[in-house]
Amino acid sequence: MKKIKYLAISAALVSMTVTGCIEEYDPLSDTVTADQAANAPGAYQNFVNAITSSLSGQFTYSGSSVTPYDYGYPAFYLFRDVMGQDMVPIYSGSWYGTWYQCGVGLGPAYAVSQYPWTYYYGWIKSCNTVISMSGENPEGEHKTGAGIAYAMRALFYQDIARMFAAKTYTDDPSSETVPIVTESKSVADLVSNPRASNADMWAFIISDLDKAEEYLADYKRADKYTPDLSVVYGLKARAYLTMGQWADAEKYAKLAQAGYTAMDEAAYTSRETGFNTPNSSWMMGLTYKSDDPNILLNDGDSSWASSMCLEINPTTSGCGYAANYGQQIVMDRHLYETIPSTDFRRKCFVDFAIDDLPSKEEQIAALEAYSDYPDWVYTTSAENNYGRVGGLSLKFRVAGGAAGHDNQYVGFVVAVPMMRVEEMILIEAEAAGRQNEANGISLLTAFAKTRDADYTYGTHTDSYGNSSTGNFLNEIWWQRRLEFWGEGLATFDIKRLNKGIIRSYDGTNHVEGYRWNQTTVPQWMHWCIVQTETNYNTACTNNPAPVAPTGDSEPYVW
Repeated sequence: MKKIKYLAISAALVSMTVTGCIEEYDPLSDTVTADQAANAPGAYQNFVNAITSSLSGQFTYSGSSVTPYDYGYPAFYLFRDVMGQDMVPIYSGSWYGTWYQCGVGLGPAYAVSQYPWTYYYGWIKSCNTVISMSGENPEGEHKTGAGIAYAMRALFYQDIARMFAAKTYTDDPSSETVPIVTESKSVADLVSNPRASNADMWAFIISDLDKAEEYLADYKRADKYTPDLSVVYGLKARAYLTMGQWADAEKYAKLAQAGYTAMDEAAYTSRETGFNTPNSSWMMGLTYKSDDPNILLNDGDSSWASSMCLEINPTTSGCGYAANYGQQIVMDRHLYETIPSTDFRRKCFVDFAIDDLPSKEEQIAALEAYSDYPDWVYTTSAENNYGRVGGLSLKFRVAGGAAGHDNQYVGFVVAVPMMRVEEMILIEAEAAGRQNEANGISLLTAFAKTRDADYTYGTHTDSYGNSSTGNFLNEIWWQRRLEFWGEGLATFDIKRLNKGIIRSYDGTNHVEGYRWNQTTVPQWMHWCIVQTETNYNTACTNNPAPVAPTGDSEPYVW
């Protein structure tokens, strides 16, 4: 485990240190003043573009091409999701083991806790730069750029507020989140900048989104890699859901859906474009590019697709942690077994029953139901660390067609969703049901039937070890767990709904030694602030370093 080395710093470096030792990647030299940059031809738009172009593709934290989880925004999907119960990094030495195993590295003195500080405050700095350059009453491209910056800053603060808060907004509005750093903060402010309360943080987020809504009202984006008004509505829906303001959550979730349609079975289960290409349901995404360092260096192994895409030719490529190195992340067996055979989302995950077939040939033949490359899928799993195939994910597909399957430099150049209309549909259903359960059930049922024509409400009301939310919210939670598997929402939902986790049960596929059952939110989901921040920002408190449970829990009986 790499431990942070503390060095004496000069006053000149304080501003960098207190915002997380951020390594800056500005599109222009730091010797150019803000006024010069704002007035140079094309320069302002370069700063705006940098907000979203920096979301993926660079070794932003380590600078090392051999750090397999230093690939940007989607890395945090996996950090968060493996903390729960639905994703299983089957290899005991997995790159995501620290988060799954509640490793010592989650403590404030270790490098892992620096990751979110470096990434998120770096992205926030990019937003602050654009907002500062835009002025108080922006016009033209400055107005659009400011709208994008305010929307993205709100998105980033939403993420880290939920990651670091020990209690949710609805549980305790005074609970601490993270320090707020804006374009107007001075160095003197930053060295004594306390963590904002839930109430103050979410008020700040809503204020940013109000500005984004105003500035992006007439903006027509060129692609889905930049936020527009619909994304602002979606971010407001997320915010009001978190705040427990159900009427507003319902209102904005409904507004956000205009112009989008939920994925049908063909799109969801496509063997060539499944979750690697924007479609009618994607409201916003990011994309890797063929000249990104994460793709070009280290054989492309330090990229999102290396961890999530299985179908890379072991002969012509032989690369990829999931495809060829035996580090797959699979679905929790119990979650899989609760998916009805009539629900098309089940087709994205390999049936555990295939492991019981008596021969390799029969298992490979059965894998044809999931992949055009069943022998590769079998080899990377059954003949590697996992030793079986049940629960393998074929949700995230390699890009580039046949060429992508043969060459990871093509296949790993994928897009990744950041917001889908399905999330808005489920937010609307939940928010409506919080006000009138019958209305919520009706909306939830309508959505569920687009995935499973035979769906009947009440199928998934199992409390999963915690009945505090009641049947309706358990149904909502189950739909979200399945629909957004691997998309970074799992721990946010566990914390928001005050759920626990269940990894120990008869037939579990969780890794021995980490089969923990908890009826309340696990402590390790309250992330620690890196110690360099609390050392130099004297007003910043911290969450306790998490302590892993000792030994596996007794099997839970469903």
